[in-house]
Amino acid sequence: MTESRKTQETDIRLSLNPRGKGTYSFDTEIPFFEHMLSHIAKHGMIDLDVWLRGDIGIDCHHSVEDTAILMGTTLHKLLGDKSGIRRYGHFTITMDEVLTTVAVDLGGRFFFKYTGPELTGKFGIYDAELSLEFMQKFALNAKMNLHIVVHYGENRHHIHESIFKGLGKALRMALSLDPDAEGAIPSTKGVLE
Repeated sequence: MTESRKTQETDIRLSLNPRGKGTYSFDTEIPFFEHMLSHIAKHGMIDLDVWLRGDIGIDCHHSVEDTAILMGTTLHKLLGDKSGIRRYGHFTITMDEVLTTVAVDLGGRFFFKYTGPELTGKFGIYDAELSLEFMQKFALNAKMNLHIVVHYGENRHHIHESIFKGLGKALRMALSLDPDAEGAIPSTKGVLE
């Protein structure tokens, strides 16, 4: 599915296939952001193409935030009534000295919680705290619970990579079709919004 979003601050075109091969293509003018998005795609087996132009002369905030909004709304649309999916996913990932757990619930309600070291500093033009902004806005617009715990670690790059890779792995589990569910909606309510 291809979607777009245009404001006075950003212009984005995004293509997303949640059950793909993990292929990706980016043109965002924010190299570190592209590096992080590649982890979601590769480890989530999600095909993802993003073209982005934003007001990065100010900073990268609007660009990262609006990409998360568009990714979340696109994923939510693609899942429809969510019949047959596993719904829940989790993954604990190690990146050398870092250990991170990411858990998701695609049940239709938003909640976001991050527990771990404060994310500060810059990676090129990318402000480190934007990773949490991305996660929160993605979860909000995908209507999902997203919990991230960085248990320990020191290297800033490894911490960020572990978060994005962990999200990809958790999404892969949650988005996968459950062969035993026979297309049923994974809820005792019989509906997921």
